[in-house]
Amino acid sequence: MKGLQVSMARALNKVMNRRGPVFMHRYYAHVLSSPREAANAIRYVLDDWKIHALRDGRPAPAGIDPWCSTAWSTHAPALVHEPEWWMLKVGVERHARPGRAP
Repeated sequence: MKGLQVSMARALNKVMNRRGPVFMHRYYAHVLSSPREAANAIRYVLDDWKIHALRDGRPAPAGIDPWCSTAWSTHAPALVHEPEWWMLKVGVERHARPGRAP
């Protein structure tokens, strides 16, 4: 992602005949280290559009964000690859189960 951002910034600066930063924020990676953290990250992505609506004074929309990849989960061929990492495949489900061990 960082490489993509750098390439895009260089190309945009060249096209606009300018120098300096193009993107306000730099790419920042954080490795998710627990099922709880992974579940919170997924919830953040899926509920982000509701947060923006409330922040803008609009009512919170229902359902999944239509621009989120989860909304396209029934599309054929699949647009999103099934998770392979244990944390997303098993850990999040274990964290979400009622009566789970702390």
